[in-house]
Amino acid sequence: MNANVLKFSALASLLAGALFLSACENGQARNNEAKEDEAPAIPVEVALVQRGSVTAFYSSTATLEADREARVVPRLAGNIDAIYVEEGDFVTEGQRLARIDNERYRIEVSRAQATLQRLEQDFNRSREMYSRSLISSEAFERAKFEFDAQKAQFALAQLDLSYTEIAAPITGVVSERMIKVGNMVNAQNPVFVITSMDPLLATLHVPERELARLAVGQPAFVAADALAGRQFTGRVARISPVIDANTGTFRVTVEVSGEDGVLKPGMFGRVNIVHDRREDTLLIPVEAVITEDARSSVFVIVDDKAERRTVQVGYRNNGQVEIVEGVSEGELVVITGQASLRNQSKVAIIAGAPQAEQLGE
Repeated sequence: MNANVLKFSALASLLAGALFLSACENGQARNNEAKEDEAPAIPVEVALVQRGSVTAFYSSTATLEADREARVVPRLAGNIDAIYVEEGDFVTEGQRLARIDNERYRIEVSRAQATLQRLEQDFNRSREMYSRSLISSEAFERAKFEFDAQKAQFALAQLDLSYTEIAAPITGVVSERMIKVGNMVNAQNPVFVITSMDPLLATLHVPERELARLAVGQPAFVAADALAGRQFTGRVARISPVIDANTGTFRVTVEVSGEDGVLKPGMFGRVNIVHDRREDTLLIPVEAVITEDARSSVFVIVDDKAERRTVQVGYRNNGQVEIVEGVSEGELVVITGQASLRNQSKVAIIAGAPQAEQLGE
């Protein structure tokens, strides 16, 4: 009898304890729910999921180079007696740059011309006499040969005189002047450097994994650190078919317009080559995406709460990221305040957020 009483008392104690624990857990759960309901809403800034276009590009840097550059070397030796251009001047092909003292060459031209006139008279007289059979054919041929030889000599004298004018071999800008008036020059040392400013070239060394994406003719955009806020349009002009085995790269040459001399050779340029473009795709600001352990997610506003969703991202550019999967057009995503959020946290869209104003219209 006593044993049964003891068993009953123990069972009653266990049942009472279980009921007490259950009551405590239910109370704690209600307290947690109450705390959550009482928790203040976390202020966030949001952005609309919108449709638009996005481009994919390969980015790199390079020093801009001139496509054409000429070092001007005189064709004759002599003293410089006139300089017509200065560094920075734009010149066209054939334009005079400087002049070598030409007095001696003008005298040579005058002497050759006088001799030519005399031999021309002799030739005309010999021709007349030969037609009358008054001289032999040998005498006539000798007179003709001397006249023809002097014509060539006169042409050479004129050519030497023209060489005293140092001319630009290409159109461009005088990037360097190495002479002064009175300097002695020869036919070995350059006196000017002419640089063509349009187009300019940017040579990139691109990893071989990008070979299939790039092609000649693709558009490119170039920005120079020295010209903040400006962007220049170019294109892929050449792609080397050979991969450098030492570096695992291939050479890509981008051609960009000099824009009336605004861009200069030697400038440091940032180059973006566009290799793909997608239209009518979902876009959100880059700052909305949270990346952890190689997985991307965003907080979407649903019924004043932040719902965390895993998303699949695509191309990124201009501060926007393409969302391939995970959100829908017109939804609101959090762009500021994510660090304070957990899944299903209450949120308050702060005043001044452009998207919040759009929703209120």
